[in-house]
Amino acid sequence: MHGVDFFNESSEQSKVKAAIVSKYFDAWAGVMIGAQNKYKKENKIAYIDLFAGPGRYKDGTQSTPLLILEKAVQKPEIRDRLVTLFNDKNENNTGSLQQAISELPGLHKLKYAPVVESNEVGEEIVKMFEEMNLVPTLFFVDPWGYKGLSLRLVNSVIKDWGCDCIFFFNYNRINMGLGNPMVKEHMDCLFGEERADELRGRLKPLRARERELVIVEELCQALKELGPEYVLPFRFRNQKGTRISHHLIFVSKGFKGYEIMKEIMARESSSEEQDVASFEYNPADIRQLGRQALLFQLTRPLDDLADMLLKEFAGHTLPMRQIYEQHNVDRPYVSRNYKQVLMKMEEDGKITASKHRKNTFGDSVQVTFPRLKRRVS
Repeated sequence: MHGVDFFNESSEQSKVKAAIVSKYFDAWAGVMIGAQNKYKKENKIAYIDLFAGPGRYKDGTQSTPLLILEKAVQKPEIRDRLVTLFNDKNENNTGSLQQAISELPGLHKLKYAPVVESNEVGEEIVKMFEEMNLVPTLFFVDPWGYKGLSLRLVNSVIKDWGCDCIFFFNYNRINMGLGNPMVKEHMDCLFGEERADELRGRLKPLRARERELVIVEELCQALKELGPEYVLPFRFRNQKGTRISHHLIFVSKGFKGYEIMKEIMARESSSEEQDVASFEYNPADIRQLGRQALLFQLTRPLDDLADMLLKEFAGHTLPMRQIYEQHNVDRPYVSRNYKQVLMKMEEDGKITASKHRKNTFGDSVQVTFPRLKRRVS
């Protein structure tokens, strides 16, 4: 799908994607500003979008750049610090974006005027970011396919303090690209040459669902090897809900950012099982079932969480917050899931807990897990 066609109308998926990014920006900016005030660090933050598009869909709906700027204008603490760079190699897009930005109410309140450029995303931009010491930056990379997206590009920004990245991962095109020798260079840049070669061999006998799991898992591992500990994918299906279309991938070095984004993605999920979010947006869920639960396909539901906790923390006493922080990474559960299951485990006599109010389970509640019973042979 070409960029021009993509912006002819705003799909449900595009609106959810923009909502996730803009909501995270708002929360991230608050955390960064708080840290800067506390430690008297640099008083600037930045938002960079290298594939910004024209700003509005043809139906008038705002895309991500305008949503970000609107949030900045509304909050003095953000508008006095925010530096923005919007880039798109298509000059028609940048012209349209510049016009849309100029029409935003309150734009004059921003201390730093938005910068709009029209450059090809490639080696020069990567080198520029690699050589810069960036202020806290939220980096959004949303290419139409995969050209320009690379491990080096992501790492060139997230290397610095307070820098997080969100990028669009076009699963359909990358799935096909891994089997296409004509685009080997692009795939090698995205996964790393050795990992991409291994992937090509592994994928041949796999079914569609297995291929997706392997491709996304390998991408996440490649990103983690760069240094960031926290990588979180969010899946999108096509309009009919029959196929995976793309993922939104979040990358961060800090647990706080991971926790915030996980809560946002959980709320934007179109379905859940036992109050555990699917981390997926499927238009078919919304049309057919409202937000009722579907079969939870790719992750383990709440029933399994109790068993995992009993095994992992057997014989230990520790607070709820520590249990959550140690256990939730790379799993679909958010804080409220742990509180729900721990309350149920306490009711069932599977654990003991320090005194707390009924029907609540605060972060500081101490939980004691029994030792595992040895099997008698």
